[in-house]
Amino acid sequence: KSSSASKKKRKRDSAVPDEAPSSSSKKAKKPATKELKKLEKTERLQYAMQAFLWWDAKEPPEGCQWVTMEHAGVSFPEDYVPHGVKMLYDGNPVDLTPAQEEAATFFAAMDPDGMHLGNPKTAKIFIKNFFTDFKAVLGRGHVIKDFKKCDFEPIRKHLNEQKIIRKAITDEERKANKEDRNQAMYKYGFAIVDGHLEKVGNYNMEPPGAFRGRGEHPKMGKLKSRVIPEQVSLNLSECAAIPRCSMPGHAWGDVRHDPTGQWLATWKENINNQSKYMQLAAQSSFKGKSDRSKYTKAARLCERIVAIRKSYKKDLKSRDKETRQLATAVWVIDRLALRVGGEKDTDEEADTVGCCSLRVEHLHFDPNEEGGDSKEIELEFLGKDSMLYKQTIDFGAAIYNDDNGMGSRVYDNLKGFCSKKKANNEVFDAINPTMLNSHLKQFMDGLSAKVFRTYNASKTLQDELKKTEQTAGWQRLTPAEKVVEYNNANREVAILCNHQRSVSKAQETQLETIGNKLQTLKKQRKTLKGILKCLNAGKPEKIPMKKNEKKLVEEVTAAIAKAKKMKEKATTNEEKIKATEADEKAKQRRREVTAMKFEKAHLWEKTPSKDQVIKRISNWGNKITKMEMDLKHKDDNKEVSLGTSKINYMDPRITVAWCKRCEVPIEKVFSKTLRDKFNWAMAVEPEWEFSEKIAN
Repeated sequence: KSSSASKKKRKRDSAVPDEAPSSSSKKAKKPATKELKKLEKTERLQYAMQAFLWWDAKEPPEGCQWVTMEHAGVSFPEDYVPHGVKMLYDGNPVDLTPAQEEAATFFAAMDPDGMHLGNPKTAKIFIKNFFTDFKAVLGRGHVIKDFKKCDFEPIRKHLNEQKIIRKAITDEERKANKEDRNQAMYKYGFAIVDGHLEKVGNYNMEPPGAFRGRGEHPKMGKLKSRVIPEQVSLNLSECAAIPRCSMPGHAWGDVRHDPTGQWLATWKENINNQSKYMQLAAQSSFKGKSDRSKYTKAARLCERIVAIRKSYKKDLKSRDKETRQLATAVWVIDRLALRVGGEKDTDEEADTVGCCSLRVEHLHFDPNEEGGDSKEIELEFLGKDSMLYKQTIDFGAAIYNDDNGMGSRVYDNLKGFCSKKKANNEVFDAINPTMLNSHLKQFMDGLSAKVFRTYNASKTLQDELKKTEQTAGWQRLTPAEKVVEYNNANREVAILCNHQRSVSKAQETQLETIGNKLQTLKKQRKTLKGILKCLNAGKPEKIPMKKNEKKLVEEVTAAIAKAKKMKEKATTNEEKIKATEADEKAKQRRREVTAMKFEKAHLWEKTPSKDQVIKRISNWGNKITKMEMDLKHKDDNKEVSLGTSKINYMDPRITVAWCKRCEVPIEKVFSKTLRDKFNWAMAVEPEWEFSEKIAN
């Protein structure tokens, strides 16, 4: 004991010397310090915004959205720079002013085979509207009179060349461009609201161009005018400095101090004469409060839904036509998740339809001509954003009739409403959206069709997830397999809400590529099993071997490096085009080499051992399983937009609680954008449920 105590004393004495060490003594080595990670300015700003927890902050005065607000205004696009390339009219070049040339360039920029000009129906609308506005820009007495004699191909060719030239950009130029964008973002992309930093959403003013619209929009092709500062009104606090207008010789149209509004700037666009707004981004406190309030209101419906359904079921049998139509409309909104819909001027807006604006032509009774007691109706119409709603609903099915669901009664009512009417007559001719919304507010303050959609989307997601958790073997599933089940539940919600999307060429190509890769992997696994048989039979000479690919990779790397040097040296447009072509050729060769390597990835350069082959067979099996899951997920969801319901309709707390309960990383189902948007939902407990309790 005494010896150990003396050792400890000597250690303490050596650790804290009484005298300073002499110069001759050995200098003690300084401990290596790990340097802190240097954050980019964007990252520092992101952390600064995340530090503000709005749900713990003091609320502004009643009726106000903020007390103080300061921002830098709107960023305007640069003025048009004429390119001097002439369009042809009746085969002859035409001189155009810069404004006329800009309008012609808008049309030349459209893809002739794209969704607007490639479709005969939309092309007719687009060309008619464009040429009407183009003639107004040209003015009276101009030589251009007939669109059929117009040839925009020289300008289109010039624009395609410019695309190629822009691809010849060097790394330094790309870095400089990024820095320019960042500087604009630092200036316009942030606002200070009540002393904390907030991200601004759309600070770039929309540039002029040809209006495209969705579906068969009656105004597609019309020219969007350039917005100038005099058309813009800003909203900021009285104590804030008015931002300097970035466009020389111009000034803001108006400066307001309206704390009841969330908007930062507003102006009117010329196509539909509607007000446009610059607002804070999706992850801002304004949007967060609005989202939480929306889902809380939908949760309040949990305790009222039984009474509401009891009421409309009773009214479905009413003798009064208006009462019967109101009840039928509420059933359709509740069970089929349709929007209310309203009257539209189809000369001004696309002919999109909701519940109240359904016409007889949108309902096809007994579409499969089964006859007898068939209660099927095919609903076919253009919904929001001109997305086709086409579903066959069997109103006689158990899902709509169990627990006194009244599906058969609704079918009879709809058939009666359509009886003796023309195809273009409204189904619900005794009611309108105002009457329907007033009727809904009798049941609950603020109740609307959108609240029904939010409630049904959230409830469906929660119920579908609970079903999967109760299945046998759920606990044995991997996180990736659980995510597949989550996506299946999400898809049920998307189908309910008719959240569709068009299948792009890129999606079709991607699915084909994955399918081909999957077939290759299966062939490779078969080959690997053959190799194992050869080794077991003692015939290694029959094993296929892989050639050294190093030379091919080196050739591709050298070709890409050469193209990069060509880009750096290029000064003229011709040299830039050649550099781009060389770069694309080298990258295509790299893709070919990558594909070649993938074809031989299962083989060895030297004879493998049995253990190596067995391990690779197992690895290939895992790859095949993963790719099959990926292909199924992509194929199942190619026409369904899972994101829309995630962003707008499903309470994010359901997803967060599910991830915690099932030990699935949140980033597997929520992108970073969604995690930032729903930061207020991240602290819920694993057992949290969407119910009336959260509304109390």
